Amino acid sequence: MIQYDRNRRRFAVALAALAGCVDSIGFLSANGYFVSFMSGNTTRLGVALGSSPRHALVPALLIGGFIVGVTTGSLIATAAGRWRKPAITALVTALLLCGAAARVLGAEPVMLGTLVMAMGAINNTFQRGGEVAIGLTYMTGALVKLGQGLAQRLAGRPTPGWGSWAWLWGGLLTGAVTGAFLEDRLPRGCLWLAAGWAAIMVVVAFRLPVES
Repeated sequence: MIQYDRNRRRFAVALAALAGCVDSIGFLSANGYFVSFMSGNTTRLGVALGSSPRHALVPALLIGGFIVGVTTGSLIATAAGRWRKPAITALVTALLLCGAAARVLGAEPVMLGTLVMAMGAINNTFQRGGEVAIGLTYMTGALVKLGQGLAQRLAGRPTPGWGSWAWLWGGLLTGAVTGAFLEDRLPRGCLWLAAGWAAIMVVVAFRLPVES
């Protein structure tokens, strides 16, 4: 996060907010399962396997869908080269539109499948050396880096930009609050709004300086 310029940091925060919004909608729609937080689904899978194996199918499928999304996004990112960010955000937009349409049609399993794939794909937006540089759907690492930065500051050795991790976490939280609000008051329209949000991110991605 701290290695990127201000515009890309803001872009990352906006995408984290989108991820929080979608995950919140998915969480409320899937009886407490997640579409972006695979650590939580892994814990639920382990609990199910250890106590009630018949309940293991849903978290297992969600984890599998997330991996498919990451893999698909990675392939598209590699093919897109310097235009990786617009390509990935366009893929996320398309998947969210499919999820919104599936919800209107009453196909909840299809909706959750497209959402979890979108959240897997979005993590390919920021890469360095072919690996994820900023995780947009999971914040444990961001909070660890925030704590480490705070420790350095208290020790009199502040690291420039360490507070950006707080902004990233705040973006996810703000998006989650927004998603819960919209799911409660506009259940049929919230995913269309999320897709529109993603489409705006495509435009923003095109406006960022092209990476080498």
